[in-house]
Amino acid sequence: MKKVVLIITLFFFTYAFTFSQTSLLQSGPMVGYAEKQEVLLWVQTTNTAEVKFKYWPISQPQKSQWSSTLKTRKERSFTAKIILDKVKPGTSYLYELYINNKKIVLDYKLTFKTQEVWRWRKDAPNFKFAFGSCAYTNDPEFDRPGKPYGSNYQIFESIRKKQLDFMLWGGDNLYLRQDEWNSKTGFNQRYTKDRSLPELQALLASTSNYAILDDHDFGADNSDGSFWNKNMSLQFFENFWGNPSFGVGDIKGAISFFSWNDADFFLLDNRFYRNSDRLKSNNKTILGKQQLSWLKNALASSNANFKFVVIGGQVLNTTKSHENYINNGFENERSEILNFIQNLSST
Repeated sequence: MKKVVLIITLFFFTYAFTFSQTSLLQSGPMVGYAEKQEVLLWVQTTNTAEVKFKYWPISQPQKSQWSSTLKTRKERSFTAKIILDKVKPGTSYLYELYINNKKIVLDYKLTFKTQEVWRWRKDAPNFKFAFGSCAYTNDPEFDRPGKPYGSNYQIFESIRKKQLDFMLWGGDNLYLRQDEWNSKTGFNQRYTKDRSLPELQALLASTSNYAILDDHDFGADNSDGSFWNKNMSLQFFENFWGNPSFGVGDIKGAISFFSWNDADFFLLDNRFYRNSDRLKSNNKTILGKQQLSWLKNALASSNANFKFVVIGGQVLNTTKSHENYINNGFENERSEILNFIQNLSST
């Protein structure tokens, strides 16, 4: 009888300890950018903890590697970004998450793949990505009364089943509620709750994710460069996404760039430098002089067959309504960009 009690006690202790480790996982893991020789993985814990990853080629499970170990901290919303720097190009990997040296068991596959070395060797490989925006997650405590805006979260699982190379998040990836943008607590609450959506986790864990922002994940509806708390907004965007950069050179903002095979992607920030829609001026800007100059130079320097300029809001729409680029006095900058692209393509 004593042996039975001892076995049961040991089983309960082991189960409780394993559960305590799993309960330290708040959201993720998420695959960020993927290059030929490194990949970024992201994770969020519920409290301060040490996190690391074990990873190996799917075809060679015996060749496992360990990442470095990072400690999550409250000032970064208990998030961690770890670079896997012992990967091979053109390879699919499986990986595992460890929190406080204990493996976290999840009911979906954790996988990523690196980009191929193809230039001067063969035609550019085909690739597949999804683009989406305006992801509203219901939160009854803070939502407006009436029918909630969010629904059909199973779309994330449908996207995952497409076996993409990456997911490109096009802004309004979450919706800050009334006045959440005025405090660190508000930003942290919204980012944490929305990132923890159960239906989202398998997608994040199995494909690379890149993102821009728009007004609702920057601040208030139709927010612009006058937003007093925009530096904190950018900090949370950086905490929760795994882009290759957050700004280019000395230009601040949710700005980045990446290549995938024979395509270049220019990720722009349409909020940080934006003039107010109500401002009366002949030289209004959405991108700001520095960001616009960088975009022109980057487009001119690009040798990619395909160039994707990614920005929140509608650019080509010629209807003067809402926040279309042609509306609210921004038509001169819009024309400047489109004329530049047209002239560039004809040279």
